Amino acid sequence: MGQLRTLIDELLAGARERMTKSLESAHQGVLHGGTGRASPALLDRIVVDYYGAMTPLNQLATISAPEARLITVQPYTRPRSRRSRKRSTSPTSA
Repeated sequence: MGQLRTLIDELLAGARERMTKSLESAHQGVLHGGTGRASPALLDRIVVDYYGAMTPLNQLATISAPEARLITVQPYTRPRSRRSRKRSTSPTSA
């Protein structure tokens, strides 16, 4: 009876390990567009140096997948400086 119990425990442990690996793989596939299409989620872990701070790319740009094999990254426009706004709104002499 002890050998049978050991065999069952080993089989269950192996099954648990395979199920865990399958779930992890499925989870990664869902996160990263396991459909075979380009997915913006592929760039979720990308960080860039933004004025000395490592910043996630998705905080600095719009990321989209307009076609099955294409990912586009459109950076947000930089706000104009206060000085240039003042210059553009001040009256000019003619």
